[in-house]
Amino acid sequence: MNDFRFGPAEFYLVGFEGERPDPATFRALADLVDSGVVRLLDVVIVTKSESGEVQIVELESDGGVLGLVGFEPIAAGLAGEEDAEALAGALAPGRSAAIVVLELAFARVLAQRLAEAGGEVLRSERVPAPVVNAMMDILDQEGE
Repeated sequence: MNDFRFGPAEFYLVGFEGERPDPATFRALADLVDSGVVRLLDVVIVTKSESGEVQIVELESDGGVLGLVGFEPIAAGLAGEEDAEALAGALAPGRSAAIVVLELAFARVLAQRLAEAGGEVLRSERVPAPVVNAMMDILDQEGE
């Protein structure tokens, strides 16, 4: 029997103004982590200067400067420098972002149960929430 210690992980690039996030930015994430819906694997802060220079700050090495006390990733280092550099390409100069790596707890359970039944997840795709909501609005209008 396969024992899935981890499920699939997703990288999120969460943008914000300034060099450090307001702790309130992460309240929703903290609530999800506390509820067990997701597990926080890693957090990295990236900042792009006006000249385009990228600075990368690992959460565990910031000494509390970012004010994200209580965020303890369980797989610090999962988001590597190459990931940070690639995702920083989406940042406008003068902006910052957090790279948040989350494990979807339900997906780990799903993969485990499928494997126990002799199946496996071969591929999955994510449809962004705004697209799903727009499509549902269209379907709702068509049904009226």
